[in-house]
This record gives sequence, structure tokens and C-alpha cells, in this order.
Amino acid sequence: MKKALGFIIAALVLIVLLFVTGTVYTVKEGQQVILTQFGKPVGEAIKDPGLHFKLPFIVKVNVVEMRILAWDGKSVAMPTRDKTYIQVDTFARWQIDDPLLYFETLRDERSALSRLDDILGSVTRNAVAKHDLLEVVRSTKDREPERTDLLIEKEAVFEPIKIGRREIEKNLKEIAKDKLEDIGIKLLDLRFKRINYNKSVERQIYEQMISERQKIAERFRSEGAGEAARTMGKMEREVKRIESEAYLKIQSILGEADAESTRIYAEAYGGTPERESFYEFVKTLEAYDKILDENTTVILSTDSELFKLLKGSKPK
Repeated sequence: MKKALGFIIAALVLIVLLFVTGTVYTVKEGQQVILTQFGKPVGEAIKDPGLHFKLPFIVKVNVVEMRILAWDGKSVAMPTRDKTYIQVDTFARWQIDDPLLYFETLRDERSALSRLDDILGSVTRNAVAKHDLLEVVRSTKDREPERTDLLIEKEAVFEPIKIGRREIEKNLKEIAKDKLEDIGIKLLDLRFKRINYNKSVERQIYEQMISERQKIAERFRSEGAGEAARTMGKMEREVKRIESEAYLKIQSILGEADAESTRIYAEAYGGTPERESFYEFVKTLEAYDKILDENTTVILSTDSELFKLLKGSKPK
């Protein structure tokens, strides 16, 4: 009898415990709960953290995240508009915005990630296929790699881009955002994590990059040679101008000196016949001194002034 009573008490305690545990549930921070009865949602999502009550057994607690969640897409080969295959790796950040719609459509996070793979992957492929490789790779239309003032003035070898990768990412986000709202998901961000060249076209891309850099180098060399030629031309013209001005100045100084010398000689020897004769005599001696030396042979007539001067200079 006592054993039976003890068994009944234990059974009652177990039933009470099951009833209590089936009635009470806890909502944690960063989570929200949707109650379902026979698989269908009952009421609105419960977002207040703490202890809550429900009908036991027939009502089930379904936990839905409120925090920001991550989606990391697979690296997929995609063709660009110019038929170049690239490996595109994307990532996104998302949040459950409408828990009831999310639960009715997807039920759990695993299904949500699968749907994100489909939607974001499709949107990315369509966007890449609408743009050339340069548009996808370069960050913005205002940022050109290795563009200098010289290349900008002379039209660089790089082709101009219209929008750039950042704008493509922004468009991707807007398109995917509208589609995800239909399943209760709010898309916070969508970016290209990595873009690599496909192995089949990697060599071709590298050769194109080498060719572009060689064109840039040739343009620099050409511009440098032209600038050097212009500088040398300016320098030669400046040297000739300085030499010409110096020559003119020298000739002017020499002319003024000759004129001054002539004036001094004129004042010194001019004025009387004796001074003029002495001046002529001195100038003649200077001339003879310049044209005659120890190796000079001179044939003179007897009536030559020089013969008379030399004959008269002999000692008596």
C-alpha cells in the first residue's frame, strides 16, 4: 500500500513538473520567439526578454534571431560583359525584419541561408554580366590606377569607366533588398569580398597589364625626351644670346678704348709739325717692330724711308 502511494505521488510530481516546464519558457537577449499551435503561428512575435507562459504541450516555442547575421557566398566563376571569366566571392550582412513572414516562408536559418544563396548569387551574376571587367575591378569612376597629371592631359591608356565597383555593389544591394523584403529579411550590406581572374584567362590579363604599363613607360620616355630637347634648345638660345651680348659689349669697349687712345695720341703729338713728325716716326717704329724679326729678310730700294732710317742709324 505504501509503495503504491509513493508511486502515485512520484507520478503526480512528474506530471506537475512536465506541466510547469511545458508552460514556462524564457526569451533571451538578442532573440525573439514565435509561438505555434499545430504548426501555425499564434499571435505576434515576442521580443521582450524574460520569463513567459504558454499553453503546455500543444503550443511550441520557436526561437528567431534578432541579431545581425552573416552570409558568406561561395566563390563562383562568372562572365563579364566583355566575356572575361572571373572568380567572384561575395559576403552580406542581414537581419530578420519581419519574424512572422520569415517564419512562415523559411522556418529556420538554414533555409534562409539557402534562399540567400539563390537570390544574392543570381543578382550578382546578372550585375557582373552587365559590366566589363574594368568596371567590376576598379573601385570608383574617380579613381584610376597610376593615373598622373601627364597621363590625364594626354589621355591615358586606361579606358574610362562609367560607375566603378562601389556603385555596382550599391546597385546590387538595392535590387537584392527588394527581393529579400518579400521573405521578411532586411539586407544591411552586400559587398564583393574578393575578385580573382579565372585560370583560363589569367595569362591573357597579365599580358594586357604588361602591355598597358609598357605604353605608359613609352609615353613617359617620349615626353621626357621632348622636354629634354626643349630644355636644351632654350639653353643653347640663352647661351648664344649671352655670348652675342658679351661680344657686342666687348667690341663697344674696344672701340671706345681705341677712340680714347687715338684722342690721347692726337693730343700728345698733334698741334705742331715737329710733334706730327715725331708721332709718325714712333708709329713707324711700332709697325717695323711688329713685321720685322731676326729671321726676316727685307729688300729695300735706296729711296725707301726705312732704308734711309736704317742707313742713318749707323754709327759714324
